[in-house]
Amino acid sequence: MVEIAYALYLVITLAITIWVARTLSKNGEVFLIQCFCHNAQLARSTNHLLVVGFYLVNIGFITLTLSLGKEPVTYADAIRFLSAKIGLAVIVLGGMHFFNMGAISHFGRKVNGWLTDGHTQAA
Repeated sequence: MVEIAYALYLVITLAITIWVARTLSKNGEVFLIQCFCHNAQLARSTNHLLVVGFYLVNIGFITLTLSLGKEPVTYADAIRFLSAKIGLAVIVLGGMHFFNMGAISHFGRKVNGWLTDGHTQAA
């Protein structure tokens, strides 16, 4: 029972992490291009770095929380175990998304200003 619950936790949370990372990467590139004054190369590079960081933090979190909590003995325990752990992982994924959006918005405006200032000074 315990091994199955742990395996399900890992499979489900890693699948959610991969799906969220791909979705954010695909749809976030358009946002980054706009933030970075239509510099597609900078946007793609930043997007890739964000995805790598996203994977590292979330996979680290998932593996660290593996050992937390009481091990399930019954099917009901396993459902509670999976609900709590998966729910916590999803909340962390959502928090990371909002943190990244705020950081991109903040730093994107700065980079956009640098690019715009550099472009006007070069002209």
